[in-house]
Amino acid sequence: MDAFRALDFLDIESQLGEDERMVRDAVRTWVGERFVPIVWEHFEAGTFPMEVRPELGELGVFGPTIPEEYGGAGLNSVAYGLICQELERGDSGLRSFVSVQGSLVMYPIFAYGSEEQKREWLPQLASGEAIGCFGLTEPDFGSNPGGMLTTARRDGDDWILNGRKMWITNGTCSQVAVVWARTEDGVRGFLVREGAEGFSAPEQKHKWSLRASITSELVLEDVRVPESDRLPKAEGLKGPLGCLTQARYGIAWGALGAAMSAFDEALQYAGERIVFDKPLAGFQLAQKKFADMATEITLGQLAALRLGRLKDEGKMSPSHVSLCKRNNVQKSLEITRTCRDMLGANGISLEYQTGRHMCNLESVSTYEGTHDIHTLAIGHELTGIPAYR
Repeated sequence: MDAFRALDFLDIESQLGEDERMVRDAVRTWVGERFVPIVWEHFEAGTFPMEVRPELGELGVFGPTIPEEYGGAGLNSVAYGLICQELERGDSGLRSFVSVQGSLVMYPIFAYGSEEQKREWLPQLASGEAIGCFGLTEPDFGSNPGGMLTTARRDGDDWILNGRKMWITNGTCSQVAVVWARTEDGVRGFLVREGAEGFSAPEQKHKWSLRASITSELVLEDVRVPESDRLPKAEGLKGPLGCLTQARYGIAWGALGAAMSAFDEALQYAGERIVFDKPLAGFQLAQKKFADMATEITLGQLAALRLGRLKDEGKMSPSHVSLCKRNNVQKSLEITRTCRDMLGANGISLEYQTGRHMCNLESVSTYEGTHDIHTLAIGHELTGIPAYR
């Protein structure tokens, strides 16, 4: 097939600034030339290509909105969204690897950390020299993080952490984990360093989704953490939930990348595949499907762009993010399912990208707030009544 052709039905390109386009194009080129040719092998093997870590650092995609003085690129939120879109066009696992690093590790250190913590960790994380992970979800508490059982108690100048975290992206390969635990004064955040006694991160295997991504459990058994590694400005659940808002923002853009990849693949395939003596694309059913999918992708692009502008203006709310994450992921999942069907038997082959995207989006639909949880969050915003309580 020909090179990727991005759908831009309403000339959204004209609404982007020059810097935003340059960043997107650089990541688009890298994903197409460097990542797409190797991702299917890693998906099949259940591995992540760690050799691309320094290249991602050089691209500036780790924490790109972090100020330059701390190693970031100082980009705006729309540029970051476009980065997520292009990374997930390669694979949801790639976007997860990058967005956890930026939104769930670098962001809390920048927003809630001390100056010493920022100076120590942010430049390492921005370059890819160090990898981080985010420990909030627990075996029995996913959608309700307030029920967490992980604890932290004072012991002199240190804290002793006990508990387990599940479904942690990058956990096994991380040099630092942002771990959230319950103290007698409420939920607090801690930086747990690789190699700390009593701390382990066994990898979770046997996945059929997000296979080109490292997923781990975090086990904390009397792990001693110095006070200097507590995030001093993080108090209560607002700390981790604020991080999740940043990550969900990237997902709202990223899911569109997966949909755009599947759409372009199916469109090119339908133009070449001869069925009953003419191209598949010449049939009314196929054209209706393409029209429906193009509409949903375009509406999702408009929503993501508006969300990014609101974020840069300081006007974005968690409910705005819930609406876009919920819609764009669900529509992208439906689009990849439709495209998989249009590819016929070829749709299950890893020589094509669509089936891989379809499987990955099942995870994306679940993590960072399920579709139903975001439905209730929007309902709460509209009615003022929290139906989940």
